[in-house]
Amino acid sequence: MALLNQPDLDTLSQRMREVARDELMPRFGQLPANEKADGSLVTAADLAVQQRLVSILATDWPDIPLLGEEMSAAEQQRLLKDQEAALWCLDPIDGTSNFACGFPGFCISLALLRAGQVELGVVLDPVRDECFSALRGQGATLNGAPIKPYSPGSQLSDCLAMIDFKRLPKARVAGLFGADSFRSQRNLGAVALEWCWLGAGRFQLYLHGGQGLWDHAAGRLIATEAGAATQLYAPGSTQPEATLTLAKRIALGAANQHLLQQWQTRIGLPLGNP
Repeated sequence: MALLNQPDLDTLSQRMREVARDELMPRFGQLPANEKADGSLVTAADLAVQQRLVSILATDWPDIPLLGEEMSAAEQQRLLKDQEAALWCLDPIDGTSNFACGFPGFCISLALLRAGQVELGVVLDPVRDECFSALRGQGATLNGAPIKPYSPGSQLSDCLAMIDFKRLPKARVAGLFGADSFRSQRNLGAVALEWCWLGAGRFQLYLHGGQGLWDHAAGRLIATEAGAATQLYAPGSTQPEATLTLAKRIALGAANQHLLQQWQTRIGLPLGNP
């Protein structure tokens, strides 16, 4: 069913910039962080951004409910149960640990889900004033200009890799290194931005061992629409995930399909929990 008021990227980008200006940046590096039950962190800024965006989205698009990271698991599951209906998926601060420490690697991530897939994604990096966005089937942009992946060569050894080692099985980490492995490795600590940077050509290989729906929904759409090759896997599986779920997923990406095939071989699926 068509929405009464179809969301548009320009309006969403403007609203997210307003929220970041008012609620996020004045608190950057100035707040204590509290540990949640799952071990992740939350600050007063996470809650303020979510509350403000919930209000804005409910006013502008009252027919679309919102699933936020800072909600109970039961409420998240209830909202995701009807996958045919439109649903916002929000991470008010992706990279809360960075934000709380004053490290400039965090963002606001917002996706629109419908019919079992991600239709729209907007990721705002307020430190760099970079807003990445995508509509399914229409490419991806950075501040309105098209983006695409980049690779300096056709082999893994030509590539910069973004890897979150913390969430990988320890016994599998050593096997990622070698003479024919990646050229160098980084870890930003903000999943949605990592996906966007893959799509913008800032690195070529990606591996993360445990992403939630709000982590990957918007960013992965942006990377895929830019032209990157991306996959999600359940722990212990060799078959890519095709459905939206709240369960944590292993994420793989590369600048193109040729590199992704090499990367999958190097990693050696399946991967389990750390």
